[in-house]
Amino acid sequence: MTNYVSGKVTLQSDFFCGTNPIDLIEEYGSPLYVYNEKILRSRCRELRSLLKYPRFQVQFSAKANSNLTLLQIVREEGLKVDAMSPGEIYIQMKAGFSPEDIFYVCNNVSADEMKFAVERGITVSVDSVSQLELFGKVNPGGKVAVRFNPGVGAGHNEKVVTAGKRTKFGVDPELINEIKDVLNKYDLKVVGINQHIGSLFMEGKPYLDSVKALLDIAGQFSSLEFIDMGGGFGVPYHKQQGEERLDLEALGIELDKVIAEWVQGYGREITIKVEPGRYVVAESGIILGTVHTVKNNYGKKYIGTDIGFNVLARPVMYNSHHDIEVYRKSDAKSAVNEPVTVVGNICESGDIIAKERLLPEIFEEDIIGILDCGAYGCVMSSNYNSRLRPAEILIRKCGEVQVIRRRDTLEDLVRNF
Repeated sequence: MTNYVSGKVTLQSDFFCGTNPIDLIEEYGSPLYVYNEKILRSRCRELRSLLKYPRFQVQFSAKANSNLTLLQIVREEGLKVDAMSPGEIYIQMKAGFSPEDIFYVCNNVSADEMKFAVERGITVSVDSVSQLELFGKVNPGGKVAVRFNPGVGAGHNEKVVTAGKRTKFGVDPELINEIKDVLNKYDLKVVGINQHIGSLFMEGKPYLDSVKALLDIAGQFSSLEFIDMGGGFGVPYHKQQGEERLDLEALGIELDKVIAEWVQGYGREITIKVEPGRYVVAESGIILGTVHTVKNNYGKKYIGTDIGFNVLARPVMYNSHHDIEVYRKSDAKSAVNEPVTVVGNICESGDIIAKERLLPEIFEEDIIGILDCGAYGCVMSSNYNSRLRPAEILIRKCGEVQVIRRRDTLEDLVRNF
């Protein structure tokens, strides 16, 4: 019988659909990525109903999670998909997406990468005059999309703000005439424009401001077939502190008003897209890991686990917060709530999951759950320190458990040598 340790921890025990996190660790190894199919499908449906505008599409940003099985579920739910590399295109097509379902949003890529997409009939977005010139040489007379930087950025960390005046992404609107010169030079047709302001906004206003700015740019191109408003839809990573969800309903109402007014002025309906990644998958994933060490160093208490930053890079990359749950096989009781620093097993001082976090007393052999790891989790994992990347498993709607990516073996470490 597993005890879900309480105290200051808000438990997500329903996530496991009747399965037991300790049994999962014993069967599939530690650490372990666990996904919930029901939550994933629910988030897909929430986003599909964001707008009442009839020609609306949701493009899943697969850089957030490119697991083949999860991509197949996303496709079944009617979402299209964005790609950032030929590798993502390859995986997406393996998952059943057609070329028409894929939007290649590239950044500083080679002619060969552009050709890879063009030869498969996939629409390519470029984000500089230079890259548009290269595309014109690769595919003269072709169709193209252009990513603009509307000057509005948002995000939970400066490293994930992808618009505004201090980022590498997108075309400055002041260069529209240069864009048009290159289009004419290579007889290219702009069929779409797109943007992405950043990752993890929890208030709708910055997004609405960026959409209005993008629509002003869109009005300067008469041949558009679609506008991709981008993404960055946030999820509440501080659930245990009562953080509110992004109000999708209110955001959708405002977006519908803005889009309806713009379409009337443009004179015809075109496809409107959003490209969320995190919102679709973040809450559908939890990392389970094992506590191997409890120690005190100079008055600070450390909880040593097997969840290093090779397993979850977000905290060390972005100083990101993830809520933590504790599961215990024994009947031992946590006597206190105490500030602890939860760390991994990588030989780096920055290998910290949570710093000075108030948690119930934790013992060796406890299992901890790192919540909301479905986005930018396993997809960013590595073999640093020659550690093995964990397995990924999926809890199906009926409670059945399926391995959707096997755990690395030692042989995998030398497979390509």
